[in-house]
Amino acid sequence: MTSHKPRTIATLFALIVLTLAFTIAPAVQAAGSTLTWSLEGINDLNSLDPAKATDAPVNTVLSLIYGGLVRLDADLHVAPDLAESWTISEDNLTYTFKLRADAKFSDGSPITADDVVWSITRAVAPGGSGDGLFRLGNIAGAAEFNADTAKDLTGIKAVDAQTVEIKVVQPTAFFLDQLTYTLAKVLSKKAADADPNWADKPVSSGAFSIQEWNHNQNIILVPNTNYWQPATNISTLTLPFFQDSETAFQLYRTGGLDIMGSQQNGVPSSHVAEVANDPDFRQTASFAVRYIAFNNKIAPFDNVKVRQALALAIDKKTLAEQVLAGTVDPTDRILPAGFPGSELPIKGLSFDADAAKAALAEAGIKPEDLKFKLTYGVEGDNERVVTVLQSFWKENLGIDVTLEPLELSTFSARLDETYKTPESGLQAYYSIWGADYPDPQNFISQQLRTDVGNNNSHYSNADFDKLVDQADVLNGDLKARLNLYNQAEQLAVTEVGWLPLYSPKLNVLVKPYVKGIVFNGQGLFIPDYSALEGKTS
Repeated sequence: MTSHKPRTIATLFALIVLTLAFTIAPAVQAAGSTLTWSLEGINDLNSLDPAKATDAPVNTVLSLIYGGLVRLDADLHVAPDLAESWTISEDNLTYTFKLRADAKFSDGSPITADDVVWSITRAVAPGGSGDGLFRLGNIAGAAEFNADTAKDLTGIKAVDAQTVEIKVVQPTAFFLDQLTYTLAKVLSKKAADADPNWADKPVSSGAFSIQEWNHNQNIILVPNTNYWQPATNISTLTLPFFQDSETAFQLYRTGGLDIMGSQQNGVPSSHVAEVANDPDFRQTASFAVRYIAFNNKIAPFDNVKVRQALALAIDKKTLAEQVLAGTVDPTDRILPAGFPGSELPIKGLSFDADAAKAALAEAGIKPEDLKFKLTYGVEGDNERVVTVLQSFWKENLGIDVTLEPLELSTFSARLDETYKTPESGLQAYYSIWGADYPDPQNFISQQLRTDVGNNNSHYSNADFDKLVDQADVLNGDLKARLNLYNQAEQLAVTEVGWLPLYSPKLNVLVKPYVKGIVFNGQGLFIPDYSALEGKTS
């Protein structure tokens, strides 16, 4: 075995990622301060079980109450968390993690290798949410275990009480990054065995534990004094739920919130100009893309010319600058600006009404015969955006599109149904993808490879698959790896595997007394809980 320092592709863009740390750890902290941080886009958390996490607001809470083997630091590098160190075998197939000797759960019980093995095993167990195999399928035996053709997850084992060994099926340059995600958080097996309802108030392995979960209202967290980092001096962290960002914005303006905004939601675009010069306002490019996807398994979207016609008919510049008042950046590509690989060029399908008409004619379809439904989740600017898309298609192609609004959880469920049974699934949908971790694999092969778990549009191209299969396993040659992803991205853009529209800007409001939270394209997170400060009484 050879020892390795924590490594991630994020080192590539340590100099180009825009990290606005409106906090540096202060020397003296206010004891007993409080923090109120809104979670927009939800009425409640669907679960506190990491294996059932479905959206960004839930993941925000889970990242506060659970620790993992590793985490992302302020510069988006992989750093130790509950594991103090690790080694990687020469063939890049075996990872060995050494847990901290004093690692404990919030109830004071030790965090052991058995807890880690049990937590990751259940994340990919059959009958789960499906995300486990999607995000942790590189672990040896995961596919067989998830399919219920194997009794155990063979790729992970406890070597001893403080040592965990994980084997992967192929060299995976992004595996450590994947382990920073919510699904790999560590749970207490003892607590889960003792109480079948453990997820209602779970034992914590992270910096905070749960004081109270008031359903459809908020969740209140308190410090976990057993967490390995020096304890936070925040006495209570309250996270209220808001279906609509507008409501959260108004409450912030009247002093009811200390932080407003997160990765996928934030200050509504209609208010950005109003707060642009406010010292509380923070803005940066998001590691996310808003896009339209078409169900490639059903006519007429199985015809690439139809998809290209619809893409060419959209004036993204007008959408971004006039409709959304310059609060987003129009894009013709899948990778967000500033993300690894985004420095390599892509030729996109820019607005061209004549070319759109020509593509539709080449598809052999008359405008009056092309009618379909565009489905979207109800939140923020979504209704305004899809209404404009509807008008672009009518004006530039002469086609009629019906809009279908759904509550966010229902929309998410319909996406799952579209993956499982595409013939009866959504025709087309407007959605967003935000980075789980800073690696192009998370946007390219993990979204658009044939039959991969999140490929709800069922885009499929053998050449694309070949390129990403090579890139996914390539270790030691970053330039070559990024070039492979770039070629695959070009194919997906040309064939409209996704129709990228724009990258949102993260727009958040933070009171000046809040310290210890880092703001970058990945969102808001806390690299050092001992640096966290809120409102003092």
